[in-house]
Amino acid sequence: MTRTVRLAGPDDTLQQAARSMAECDAGALPVTDGERLLGMVTDRDIVLRGVAEGKGPDTRLREVMTPEVKYCFEDEDLDHVARNMGEQRLRRLPVLNREKRLVGILSLGDIALGVAPMPAGAALAGISQPGGIPSQTGAPRP
Repeated sequence: MTRTVRLAGPDDTLQQAARSMAECDAGALPVTDGERLLGMVTDRDIVLRGVAEGKGPDTRLREVMTPEVKYCFEDEDLDHVARNMGEQRLRRLPVLNREKRLVGILSLGDIALGVAPMPAGAALAGISQPGGIPSQTGAPRP
């Protein structure tokens, strides 16, 4: 898990988020209000919900972010989390403590670099299945 996570706010702009993603070489940012997770914004959200819809660089993230976020808890079993990532077709998950405060991000890469390669293989097999809807919510993207 990556504990040092770059955050965005709901009033940040698409340009600010894209710049932040470029600086930290990330494809997603948690959108928070203080320590509370409000949603996630991905580079894909910026392109499909922002640019493709004619929204400019000053558009606020609240207009393009995914508000219903899948997450895991920091004390959950890695095999279980990896299986869920595969079933949900997610490449990354915010990690919360039991008080539901953001403590990090778990990516497929983090799992693959960990001590047990089997969970990464299971997750990748699920994520890589053709078809379906690869999104944070499991709902179709506009």
